[in-house]
Amino acid sequence: MRTLCIVVLFLSLMACRQKTRVTGEKQNSDMSMAGAKTAQDCYSYIKGKDTAMLTLLTTGKVSTGELEYKWFEKDKNIGTIEGEMHGDTLLASYTFNSEGQQSVRQVAFLKKGDQLLEGTGDVADMNGKVQFKDLSKLSFGKSVVFQKVACK
Repeated sequence: MRTLCIVVLFLSLMACRQKTRVTGEKQNSDMSMAGAKTAQDCYSYIKGKDTAMLTLLTTGKVSTGELEYKWFEKDKNIGTIEGEMHGDTLLASYTFNSEGQQSVRQVAFLKKGDQLLEGTGDVADMNGKVQFKDLSKLSFGKSVVFQKVACK
């Protein structure tokens, strides 16, 4: 009985110590995010009668915002974007409505000065989300190049 009490006490102390360690790491992480500045950037693409707008709120590596495509004589896509910067490349999920249906697809943008070059590449439907097959084979700037503009 005495051995059982010692084992229970030891396990309880270890559990408390582990919880404190995890909580401490989380608090440090939350504090560093709280101290990070949030930047808002707006981008526009205009070519003939085709337009697109992108508004990004970036805190640290995390970016969220709105993305809208208006292709001439096609349904427009309006939705939200959420992702992370990996070096100079934003990899994100774009959740949007088009033709009365909600869809999710992966998007990639390469930051070059005041431009965001949209990435293109082979895609596949994976669990209801359209994703790039191979990120290392993406091409940037061949179709849509967003220019930084003043936010409204």
